[in-house]
Amino acid sequence: MSVKTVATTPFDGQKPGTSGLRKKVSVFRQPNYLENFVQSIFDSLEGFAGKTLVVGGDGRFYNRTAVQTILKMAAANGFGRVKVGQGGILSTPAVSCVIREHGAFGGIVLSASHNPGGPDEDFGIKYNVSAGGPAPEKVTNAIHARTQQITEYRILDADDLDLDARGEQRLGDMVVEVIDPVADYAALMEKLFDFNAIRAMVQNGFRMRFDAMHAVTGPYAREILENRLGAPAGTVMNGEPLEDFGGGHPDPNLVHAKELVEIMYGADAPDLGAASDGDGDRNMILGPHTYVTPSDSLAILTANAHLAPGYAKGVAGVARSMPTSRAADRVAEKMGIAAYETPTGWKFFGNLLDAGKVTLCGEESFGTGSDHVREKDGLWAVLLWLNVLAVRKEGVADILRAHWAEYGRTFYSRHDYEGLESTAAEDLMNTLRGKLAGLAGATLGGRTVALADDFAYTDPVDGSVAEKQGIRIGFEDGARIVYRLSGTGTAGATLRVYIERYEPDAAKHEGDTQEALADLIALSKEIADIPGKVGRDAPTVIT
Repeated sequence: MSVKTVATTPFDGQKPGTSGLRKKVSVFRQPNYLENFVQSIFDSLEGFAGKTLVVGGDGRFYNRTAVQTILKMAAANGFGRVKVGQGGILSTPAVSCVIREHGAFGGIVLSASHNPGGPDEDFGIKYNVSAGGPAPEKVTNAIHARTQQITEYRILDADDLDLDARGEQRLGDMVVEVIDPVADYAALMEKLFDFNAIRAMVQNGFRMRFDAMHAVTGPYAREILENRLGAPAGTVMNGEPLEDFGGGHPDPNLVHAKELVEIMYGADAPDLGAASDGDGDRNMILGPHTYVTPSDSLAILTANAHLAPGYAKGVAGVARSMPTSRAADRVAEKMGIAAYETPTGWKFFGNLLDAGKVTLCGEESFGTGSDHVREKDGLWAVLLWLNVLAVRKEGVADILRAHWAEYGRTFYSRHDYEGLESTAAEDLMNTLRGKLAGLAGATLGGRTVALADDFAYTDPVDGSVAEKQGIRIGFEDGARIVYRLSGTGTAGATLRVYIERYEPDAAKHEGDTQEALADLIALSKEIADIPGKVGRDAPTVIT
């Protein structure tokens, strides 16, 4: 085996977004495209000679090919050991878990998260640091800068390894250890949650369905829910990871998890329904004929985390992404703990978690997590819900309504306008920014504007600043409209519009969300002139 140095030239557009570099598979399959980005990662790091790298992905199309390339490049660049999930599989939270458990230098995650998979669909790659979380902006900026200057990459001239056989193999001077992708993660979950209490609840007739959406969490859910907690075989549906996710869209929401939603809103529905996404970092929670929004889920878990052994000492604080509803803020205020509002992107939670300022954090995009790893974690959220249900001995709907009665209900919805022409979407946002200065104090739709800004965040730990993170329009009555262009897509642009309204009156908590927000939804279109700017009268997806 010998190290080859291959001449190359830069590609445009290799700038990591909110969670790594995501493009169509056809883009990644271009000669040198993946290699350029991986070499740029290694060139941006220092001190990894002889150290351990963790590698794995969600099993989507091109995952195995990319893993083999990364292993050979890691060997050529001087890593001493790579831990890779069997079959090239590791969920995103499991990568973080393995990095932290084994003191690895860092990790490479291969996923486009909740985006579709297949030869004509999406692929992604990101670097995680030694704390287990996504690389901070100073690192991703350095990687991007390197992609614009790269002239060569290094790769070992070697045959592919057997990724399906657990154990150690050698690749030049580097050891490749193919590991059980579930073992470390499942062991951590047993430390955090009262498996005995959950197991007893299951034995007493509690029923649930978990939709793995033919994505990475299938093996994790089967091992934990069925094997360790005793749920009947078949509790995990769509549990076999497939390269194209069975032709589905592995996004755990009311639209794409249709099969699960029909079960939970049908006759004789189970006590709990849950789903996770392509790489296992998102979750959806349902009760019989009951949908729990991610914002409400974060708030409820913050209020009840102490019921699980891993959080028995209490919660230091809670953080949420700016577009996420302020339901968790109200819990934090009542509990006397800190609440932080950050830009979208899990990397912004990392410093807060590392500094011990927060214990739980979450995003409205179906992501919730804690300080156990440095990624959002779909199955973890489901297990915390199971622990809460086992201790409180109440149903999902009962817990949800009791929470609203104590803290008030925040009616909340996200409207996504997908596949927009990028220039038109940018023009919409720029036009909105131009209006902000004149909105404060104005009356819109019968409401007085109290806040109109383009959200900027100063990290309370390291002082770094992130600007232009989304346009906020807040009203004196507590209602809010937020506009943001997503950074997780691979084609065109997605405009996300977030609408929320606080309702303290328990007598009004049972209303339909879209009806409760109807006037604000109409106002959101009018303020931004969405039909006129992007030619859409209605969103593609409503959650």
